[in-house]
Amino acid sequence: MRFLCHWAAALILFPVAGIATAADEACPALLDHRFPRLQDDQPQNLCQYRGKVVLVVNTASYCGFTGQYDGLEKMYARYKDQGLVVVGFPSNDFGSQEPGSNKEIAEFCRLTYGVKFPMLAKTDVVGSGTNPLYKQLASLTGERPKWNFHKYLIDRSGQKVLSFPSTTAPDSRSLVTAVEKALAARP
Repeated sequence: MRFLCHWAAALILFPVAGIATAADEACPALLDHRFPRLQDDQPQNLCQYRGKVVLVVNTASYCGFTGQYDGLEKMYARYKDQGLVVVGFPSNDFGSQEPGSNKEIAEFCRLTYGVKFPMLAKTDVVGSGTNPLYKQLASLTGERPKWNFHKYLIDRSGQKVLSFPSTTAPDSRSLVTAVEKALAARP
């Protein structure tokens, strides 16, 4: 019994080297943001995605690129178990193509495209009201969205970001290759 007490005390005083949990790791500054969830306005901390590859997309329901929801959902389903998270940010910044309320947008995404990847509340991705994540993404890549369905791919470390224009479809070779490469890399 005395041995067990000494062993337990040693673990408390001298944690096993090399063992770290996700809770022990600091949240990368890029992911250190909270946004309301689309469906119910509950705050979501993007730190929950640390250690994952994150594809951030500004979306709209009435756009020529709206069909990309289907490809984004397929990509999410295909790679989520390997650590990919697709995060949608509905925005009305381009051509007023996202005029609905959060509830209307959530219903449209669910009923029309079966979207299961995380969707956050409607936000600004350009202009004076740009949300802080999009400000950082634009600063890191030198590219801001020029239209709906612009994509930013954040690596597992939350440090490296790639930018893809709206014309890059979710099943395009360039995006799929970048996602697979990011998933294969370990921070």
